[in-house]
Amino acid sequence: MKIGLACDHGGFELKEELRTYLKSIHIEPIDMGTFAEDSVDYPDFGALVAEEVSRGELERGILICGTGIGMSIVANKFPRVRAALANDLYSCRCSREHNDSNILVIGGRIVGKELAKEIVKLWLDTPFAGGRHKKRLGKIEDLEKKNFKKISTKSQAPAFAEAASRRQAKHQIISPATAGRNYQNSKFQTNVLVIKGWDLGFVI
Repeated sequence: MKIGLACDHGGFELKEELRTYLKSIHIEPIDMGTFAEDSVDYPDFGALVAEEVSRGELERGILICGTGIGMSIVANKFPRVRAALANDLYSCRCSREHNDSNILVIGGRIVGKELAKEIVKLWLDTPFAGGRHKKRLGKIEDLEKKNFKKISTKSQAPAFAEAASRRQAKHQIISPATAGRNYQNSKFQTNVLVIKGWDLGFVI
């Protein structure tokens, strides 16, 4: 199985740990960045994995940001994506059994490395329960079809096409297939800002 893997700077350290872990259990991670701890915008990287899963080009994906909230919001903007934020084992199991999640989201500043590995393993091993849950997912799919159809009006189409083109261009730029894991492109370099007010010291 191939799994898309992406993060922002808040999830970089955990992403690197999970990339190695996935290889150790014979899962091929498709690393879509970020490739350093410099501050980046999580939507740019979350969209890369979510788009591949949405199209059916990847079966599953894993996204990591500081809390996991931002990546969850981004991924669930894509049709056919069922991204679940699971920072504990119970939520993880339910996300598979009840929701058939195809993207796992983890908070890199919330979950320790060993627990994150347990979460990933459980997520990979837990099957969808079907039954009444399948009916509920069907209702979500109906809402998806209805609402995406409303959004994709003729007046909106050019804007969506342009956005899709930009996402594809970014994918080509930062994909390991074209740039390698040592990707360094100044286009994505941003200034570092440290939160002082709450004494968190996080780079944002």
